[in-house]
Amino acid sequence: MSSGNGRRRAGGEETGPPEQLALIRDAVRKAKEPRAKPRTWRGAALAEELPVARVVVDKGVLHLDRYFDYAVPEELDAVARPGVRVRVRFGAGGRTVRGGRREGGALIDGYLVERVAESDYRGPLAALAQVVSPEPVLSPELLALARAVADRYAGSLADVLQLAVPPRHARAEAAETGPPPPPPPAPDPGSWRSYGRGEDFLRSLASGGAPRAVWTALPGPRWAEETARAVQATLASGRGALVVVPAGRPAARVDAALRALLGEGGHALLTADAGQERRYREWLAVRRGAVRAVVGTRAAMFAPVQNLGLVVVWDDGDSGHSDEHAPFPHVREVLELRATRDKCAFLLGSWGCTVEAAQLVESGWAVPLAADREQVRAAAPLVRTVGDGDLARDGAARAARLPTLAWEVVRDGLRRGPVLVQVPRRGYVPRLACERCREPARCRHCAGPLAAQEAGELRCGWCGREETAWHCGACGGFRLRASVVGARRTAEELGRAFPAVPVRTSGREQVLDTVPGTPALVVSTPGAEPVAEGGYAAAVLLDGWAMLGRPDLRASEEALRRWLGAAALVRPQSAGGTVVVVAEPTLRPVQALVRWDPVGHALRELAERAELGFPPVSRMAAVSGPAGAVPEFLDGVQLPSDAEVLGPVPLPVTEAGRPRRTGEAPGGEPGERALVRVPPGSGAALASALKTALAARTARGGSGGGQTVRVRVDPPDIG
Repeated sequence: MSSGNGRRRAGGEETGPPEQLALIRDAVRKAKEPRAKPRTWRGAALAEELPVARVVVDKGVLHLDRYFDYAVPEELDAVARPGVRVRVRFGAGGRTVRGGRREGGALIDGYLVERVAESDYRGPLAALAQVVSPEPVLSPELLALARAVADRYAGSLADVLQLAVPPRHARAEAAETGPPPPPPPAPDPGSWRSYGRGEDFLRSLASGGAPRAVWTALPGPRWAEETARAVQATLASGRGALVVVPAGRPAARVDAALRALLGEGGHALLTADAGQERRYREWLAVRRGAVRAVVGTRAAMFAPVQNLGLVVVWDDGDSGHSDEHAPFPHVREVLELRATRDKCAFLLGSWGCTVEAAQLVESGWAVPLAADREQVRAAAPLVRTVGDGDLARDGAARAARLPTLAWEVVRDGLRRGPVLVQVPRRGYVPRLACERCREPARCRHCAGPLAAQEAGELRCGWCGREETAWHCGACGGFRLRASVVGARRTAEELGRAFPAVPVRTSGREQVLDTVPGTPALVVSTPGAEPVAEGGYAAAVLLDGWAMLGRPDLRASEEALRRWLGAAALVRPQSAGGTVVVVAEPTLRPVQALVRWDPVGHALRELAERAELGFPPVSRMAAVSGPAGAVPEFLDGVQLPSDAEVLGPVPLPVTEAGRPRRTGEAPGGEPGERALVRVPPGSGAALASALKTALAARTARGGSGGGQTVRVRVDPPDIG
């Protein structure tokens, strides 16, 4: 019998059990093999563990919207952590080209997403050139949010990260941050008791709940304090809160209200006006967990608040909430995503109500927060109207553009305090409306705005169809008239009409934040109205047709929102506050202003959108570009089977000296645009199809001589 050990015969042949012999041979073979050398790149040792870094590079082109693998040098092993900023050589994908190592490639910025053991790329990898800072600024949560936003808007991850992560400032990064303040006590509901479910909403926040609400605020300045109380209730539960407002002035008001409730250091203010260093320092304090409450403008929608418990967006209809940089995200949609992903509370507040807000309530995703009619009547000013018939019979209106009723209200108001005069912005293009009832003229096929061409025919501005037999769908009339354009010399005319009264202006050149409560005329463009100490004694809203006649789906909604924003600054009717709106009183938005019923107006608008198949009931994308490029692009898109294409139609060319609006071609450059809409449920498929086609086009350098095509999902302005 042989033992368990293998034996060697005289001729050198091994004997023993086959399994034992196989193990011996394997051990001998390994002992004879040369020892493996450490992994290196160009002679430098690489990290022993997880030597591959996956990087998202700062290249916003769609065909590069993926991660790229780089080798991690040993000297960068300790600082090359997920989330840090890095610099890499980028060219041919940041890797070596076939047949040898690549020496070229420009240094570009990027973010290290993760470290892995192996790369799926079989060739040698280029190495990380530099770790810019050991500060991990891109958390997994922020990365996932940015990816979701990029996919929703058919954009690239790099473009979203440019909006989400502020530029680095070394001195701000080196500053130390302390521990977060202890949670404050739950606040007294205060004026939230004026709203039917307001007290319950705050109680739910303080107990750790995640309610979702659409809040119709009462007129007056209390909205900032009410927002601050909602934030304090959330902080009392040990969670964080985020408030996004459309501009710096409302941000300052919420900032002051939070400081009054929480004290200094209890929250961060993220606005572009703060400057790069301060903004980055505040942002880092939020990311590090030293601050749990944030108020800011548009870019703050991505603020990395830890343990997020509440997101708030104020005045979601303001254009300041829609980013004009690719991929053009909207604050409301991003915060809806965050509320869903983080399972936190959501509060959408405004004096008015957009159709998107109404849809959130109608779908059951959010509940309404509104005061009863008695509370509304007690807080709102008296609203009076001046229609076209009154203007035709009013000699003062023809002579000075100020109707007699408005002149009397201004005169009486100046005895008690400042008077606000809202004047539409200059430059609105005249459009057509029914001569009898002033209903905007719309296309029978797609409900787009009709415009008169040089030859006299009517043509739709959305689908391009010619209209040869138009008649008004509201009253049956057959005659058209041009809508009125904005006023140009209002301040001078008012100065002549009231020579002893100071006249202040607030607009694009200079926007006033506040004005004293002494008698004065304050002439302002929509959205630039300053807050008056103690409220305005009266307000006059001139030339309503300048806003109502805009060729846009949101014309009436936007006009009502602008009017409500100005009227909310006027004293209550019990204190003599009066508002005069110069617009046809039978029109729906005028009636909504008189009754102070923005929710009812939004619900009726939503019902009409549903009937016509327009957003937000459907999802829509605008495809614009040079003449001929748009049809060629759409021919290559694998659109969903239920997609409908409207157009393309020529784009209006921007007038010299006027800022370009959504959908307009640059001055002197002819272009065209098509609208693509899909029913609910197909929005993600539409965005994916457009993104895929756009990525393929950019990878080819664009066909037709490199012509650029721009895609915007859910455009705010489709007029």
